Amino acid sequence: MAAATAPVVPGPGRRRTPEEVRRGDGKAALGFLTPGALGFLAFTLFPVLASLVMSFFDWPVLGSPTFTGLGNYVELFTTDDTFRTAVLNTLLFVVLYVPVNIVVSMGLAVWISPRIKGRRYYRVLFFIPAVTPMVGNAVVFTLLLTPNGLVDSTMTSLFGVGAPNFLGSSTWAIPAVVLLSVWQGFGYNLLVFSAALDAVPPHLVEAAEIDGAGAFRRFFHVVLPLLSPSIFFATVLTLISSFQVFTQSYVLTGGGPGNSTTTLVMYLYQSGFQFFRLGFASAVAWVLFVFIMVVTAVQFIGQKRWVHYDQ
Repeated sequence: MAAATAPVVPGPGRRRTPEEVRRGDGKAALGFLTPGALGFLAFTLFPVLASLVMSFFDWPVLGSPTFTGLGNYVELFTTDDTFRTAVLNTLLFVVLYVPVNIVVSMGLAVWISPRIKGRRYYRVLFFIPAVTPMVGNAVVFTLLLTPNGLVDSTMTSLFGVGAPNFLGSSTWAIPAVVLLSVWQGFGYNLLVFSAALDAVPPHLVEAAEIDGAGAFRRFFHVVLPLLSPSIFFATVLTLISSFQVFTQSYVLTGGGPGNSTTTLVMYLYQSGFQFFRLGFASAVAWVLFVFIMVVTAVQFIGQKRWVHYDQ
């Protein structure tokens, strides 16, 4: 009698080898990354490299470009007084804006600590200016700061003295731009600092309090060092953005009075799109790029002295 044959039970499909898994994942990743990579190449990398090439040419909008070598850069640093004014204005804005932004953001983040009621609503309220259009905020501030505007009328009625001519005075124009920029930008850093404060270990603060440290000593000697990575992150991003200030000056003062609020990016815009000197504007852009890279590199080198990543 022939032996019975055992029925064949279909088993699960063959499992892929690790090499096949890696190959399949690589193809999937390539498919997802290709559109973004093509967009980056077409709209970021190629324009950046093209602007570097253009900076060595006298490149009008109409007509043939003429190779000038370092001529645009030589003109910037030797004979262009407006460029020097724009550099000084940009540096003045950075020096005024960055500390005020960090201090205001940190102060409000400490104020809406976990002990205050409705802190989530305060976070939303303070973050609203950061997501509103800069042009709209600039128009509102123009109405507030213009002569006979709300600020001027309020000071006249309360104190009998009018407000300074913020938009028409070369002394007050930069502070007006700084004020608008702080209003627009402090909300983002506030969220960064607020999240960092939530991550501070409570037992460290409690131990300092038990040792007799007051509120100021607990903040400056315990909390603030733990916040140093967040402060470094916020400072780097705020510095980079402050060097690129444009919309505030363009809408609020138009670069005036005179050239008192003309910044590097505004001068770049004027050179390229008003005077149609594309090569010269590209040179301004690359000088600005070098400024930002140097400042950022100095920050990363100096962080070893004051940023503490270990709790």
